[in-house]
Amino acid sequence: MKIILQKFIGFFINIIGIFFPKLAARMALFLFTKPLKGKPDEKQSDFLDTAFREELTFNNMPIMTYRWLGDKGTILLAHGWESNSARWKELITNLKKKGFSVVALDAPAHGRSGSNRFNAIIYSEFIKVVAERFQPNIIIGHSVGGMASAYYQYKYQKESIEKMILLGAPSEFSDVLKRYTDMLSYSNRVKKNLNLIIKVRYGELPEAFSTANYSEHITSKGLIIHDKKDNIIPYNDALLIKTKYKNSVLISTEGYGHSLATDEVSNYIYDFIDN
Repeated sequence: MKIILQKFIGFFINIIGIFFPKLAARMALFLFTKPLKGKPDEKQSDFLDTAFREELTFNNMPIMTYRWLGDKGTILLAHGWESNSARWKELITNLKKKGFSVVALDAPAHGRSGSNRFNAIIYSEFIKVVAERFQPNIIIGHSVGGMASAYYQYKYQKESIEKMILLGAPSEFSDVLKRYTDMLSYSNRVKKNLNLIIKVRYGELPEAFSTANYSEHITSKGLIIHDKKDNIIPYNDALLIKTKYKNSVLISTEGYGHSLATDEVSNYIYDFIDN
């Protein structure tokens, strides 16, 4: 049923694209940047309510943050697409036991943060605001949260960020976009105009946005963890990032999928943080 719906949407936008290509591109971009889920459910809210909550802002958009206090350094957590800060529950619980202060933020258009649209550039600015407020030493980003974190560190070069951990992070935005356009079977006309509208709105064509290229300019010590059978972000993305991120280590898992929410992965994270 989901595939049928995707094909119908793609067909509908392709028809519009024949007569109104710019409108079709705007519709395609809207669908690409509009998460369908990510709000915390009751159980997730119960956990998040154990934190000190503080709302910050970027360009009048609210940024919801959650903070758990400890005696050691501060670790900032950035979740991925259609998720929220509660995805870190097990990791947060164990980092608290180890004495770390932990800060998690909800991404744009996710959780309890504002905006009705999402992209990694805005997310990186959310991360900047949160980092300036809480001064983390370590950033952990999952999926597009990893891409946004890498872009933040590339752009602002914060010496206070000693370590970065990228979990299942995408490398090339153009590849992410291609998977989306292929999934909906967009016509070449729609894809061409989609690329153009991205350049107008964000200043560059999709090919310019690359976690691998950002990582080449990051001096913080890095840990990349990626599953070889990740069916959301291909394992090859991790290899591309590792090629450019010289001060990093790549740990490859198999069978944990995109979420990487396992004790083994958590133990890799703890070892990297402690050493």
